[in-house]
Amino acid sequence: MQWRVSIPPLTRVLLALLVALSVSYQALRFGGDADLVTGHYLALIPQWALFTPWVYFTASYSEQNILTFLIAGATILFGGKYLERAWGSLEFGKFILIVTVLPNFLASLVYVLLFALSPKAEHALVVIQGSVALQGAFIVAFKQLVPEHTVTILRGALKIRVKHFPSLFLAANSLSGILLGTDTALVLAWLGFLTSWTYLRFYKTQPDLSSASTGGSQLRGDASETFAFAYFWPDAIQSPIAAIADGIYNALVALRICTPFTAEDVEMGNEQATARGEGGLPSLLNHDGSRSGRNKQEESERRRALALKALDQRLQAASTNNKAQPTIGQSSASSGAVNTATPGTEERPDQN
Repeated sequence: MQWRVSIPPLTRVLLALLVALSVSYQALRFGGDADLVTGHYLALIPQWALFTPWVYFTASYSEQNILTFLIAGATILFGGKYLERAWGSLEFGKFILIVTVLPNFLASLVYVLLFALSPKAEHALVVIQGSVALQGAFIVAFKQLVPEHTVTILRGALKIRVKHFPSLFLAANSLSGILLGTDTALVLAWLGFLTSWTYLRFYKTQPDLSSASTGGSQLRGDASETFAFAYFWPDAIQSPIAAIADGIYNALVALRICTPFTAEDVEMGNEQATARGEGGLPSLLNHDGSRSGRNKQEESERRRALALKALDQRLQAASTNNKAQPTIGQSSASSGAVNTATPGTEERPDQN
C-alpha cells in the first residue's frame, strides 16, 4: 500500500527553515565560532538581540542537538499540516509569526530583568533557542480545535485526550527547569502557551462555522466557556484558577486593555465549539476513514457533555445570585432603608 505524505506549502517552508538553520548552527558551532557567530546571528542572546532583531524569529528554528531537532521536525510536520489545513496558509502564517517572535522577545526581557535584579553575566548571555514555545503554542491550538480527541500511544497502551496536553506539557517543562536546570525551556514553554492562548482567545479571526449564511462572516477570538483559561487544568484546581484568572481579566477590562465578552459572544463561541466538534475540520493523525468517523462522533458527544456541564455551572451561579438579591432587599427593609415615597418623589432632592 502506497503511503503518500501531502505537506501544505507554508509547513514545507518551515521544515526547510528548520533544517537550514539547524545545520548552519552546528556547522558554525563545530567551526569554532559558536559564541561569536551562532550566538549573535542564529540564536538569541539577550545582551545582543537588539542589534540582530531577526534572531527573535530564527532562534525558534536553530536546534542545538539531534533530539530537539527531531522533536521540532515532528512538531512542525504534524502540527503544521493540521493547523494550516484548518486555518489556511495566511492565518497559519500570522499565528507562526506571533508565537515565535513574541515569546522569544518576552523571554529576552525576562533574562534582562533577572540580570538587573542580580547582576550575573550568565543571565544576559544565556542562549535562547529551540521550538519549545512553538510546541506550547500548537498544543493550545489543538486544545481549541479538537479538545476531546484521544491520542493513542504504544498501540493503545496509553490514551490521552488533547485537552490534557497543555497541563502535562507545562508540568514537564517546569519540573525539568527546576530539577535539570533547563530554565530557558521552562520560560519558553509558559510564554508560548500564554501567547498562543491570548491570541486565539481574544484576537484571531475565524469563520462563523455555526452560521447558516454564506456571506463569509468572521468572528474575532473564541469566547467559548470550554476555552477559558481554567479549563486547561485538572478539575480539582479549576475553581481557584478561575477566580485568579477572572480577577486579572476584570482588572484588564477596567484598564481598557481587554474588551469584555458579551453574553452573545459567549453563546456564539459555544456554538463555534460545537460546530467544530461536529465536523468541518481535518482528522488529527488519523487516516482510517471508519475509525475517523467513529472518533469524530465520540468527540462531538464529549463536547456536548462538556458544554452542558459549563452551562449548568453558569445557571447555578446565576440562580445563587438571584436568590441572594431578596435577602439584601429584606435586610434593607428591616433597617428602614427602603424608600416608600411615590415614584415621582423618589429621586427629588431634599428641600429644606
